Amino acid sequence: MSFQDEQLAKEKVFRDPIHGQIIVDNQILLDLINTPEFQRLRRIKQLGTSSLTFHGAEHSRFGHCLGVYEITRRMCNRFQRNYPTRQPGDGLWDDRERPVALCAALLHDLGHGPYSHTFEHIFHTDHEAITREIITNSSTNVNRILSRVSPTFPEEVASVIDHTYHNPQVVQMISSQVDADRMDYLQRDSYYTGTNYGKFDLDRVLLMMRPIKSGIAFDISGMHAVEDYIISRLQMYLQIYFHPVSRSMEVILDHLLKRAKYIYQHPSEFEPEFTPYMLMPFFNNRFTLDDYLALDDGVLTTYFNHWTHSRDEILNDLARRFLNRRPLKSALYDEKSKPLLPKLRKLIQTAGFNSDYYTAVNDSFKLPYDTYNPQNSNPQTQIELIQPNGNLIELSQVSTLVASVSGKEAGDQRFFFPKEMLNEHKDIEIFEPIYEEFQSYIQNNHIINPKEHK
Repeated sequence: MSFQDEQLAKEKVFRDPIHGQIIVDNQILLDLINTPEFQRLRRIKQLGTSSLTFHGAEHSRFGHCLGVYEITRRMCNRFQRNYPTRQPGDGLWDDRERPVALCAALLHDLGHGPYSHTFEHIFHTDHEAITREIITNSSTNVNRILSRVSPTFPEEVASVIDHTYHNPQVVQMISSQVDADRMDYLQRDSYYTGTNYGKFDLDRVLLMMRPIKSGIAFDISGMHAVEDYIISRLQMYLQIYFHPVSRSMEVILDHLLKRAKYIYQHPSEFEPEFTPYMLMPFFNNRFTLDDYLALDDGVLTTYFNHWTHSRDEILNDLARRFLNRRPLKSALYDEKSKPLLPKLRKLIQTAGFNSDYYTAVNDSFKLPYDTYNPQNSNPQTQIELIQPNGNLIELSQVSTLVASVSGKEAGDQRFFFPKEMLNEHKDIEIFEPIYEEFQSYIQNNHIINPKEHK
């Protein structure tokens, strides 16, 4: 049975605050949405710890994946309506690619774990590799549904996600500098954080897209809409994704999981009050796909609650700091002030805080637009504009706005430490000189404004 044979008699409509309506007209797609593997995404926040900074950011990867599917569906519709292939190799759109494009768009984030990036760092998982395994492993519901299209279809879908699929148009729909993934999360994250930074003219960008042999390009008359998208993305990173409080809570989460992993890996040294059975495969570095799929944000939060009663003071305190939103403070630093960090760590250690768990450095930088450089380990596809004569020109060659930010990293470096180090501690006279010295380093070197963020 082919993908087309499973068209629904009546389309299914998901109401969505970003796209209005998300239309599903095929049983394969509807069955994929209804799998336990996909429904699990409802229980994983799209922005992880950012909801502790922007209280509206409670949206999930489930909604994002539906949004990426919807944008991809609109791309396919427009390409088929306006640029259908006439003969093999003409670089136009072959609508036989629609099934693999739609399924890859829908499933592209399937392998994300709870608090995904922090979890990956501690337990050395790879959400893209796990996404591929969920799609290709014959034991999963997702694989069984995809296999109804053809025995090779799961591998085809997985190859789009790992960028090896033979058609670059399909790959760039899901993963490029202007793709359905980025276009959805910018608008969705902007909406749920209550900000305007990520808003751009999505309809105009989609209207200007054109399939070409090497992938996807844009009509040059749509250049300003693409510029707007690039600047929106830059603003979202600087104002939302790199927000110091969100990064502080990520540091606490990272250290909380690190401490828990250390405790449960050293049972002779510690006596944990209970066994977190669903995390033990990860503490022991021997987890299965089923172990991974059993986890979500709620599972981790439940264990965090248990750890607030731990006899281990560090685990107890970090769990309370995370659950009760008690972020660390942070200091901006650069190469000139970097030599101060060991002194600051030593003062923090002397004041009674284990510097391994109560300090951290965090570098957050992003390229607003990355011109193609084949020497890079992971070169980006260029954004190509189609000129009236049909020739292609790279965006930054004609856009002074994009050229001004092209290849230039934006972001900062921060040193995180306990907020208590900025408080007065006259009740603990022995430590008072330590706190005073710490604050003098901070203030005299101008690497933080203590009132900078709450």
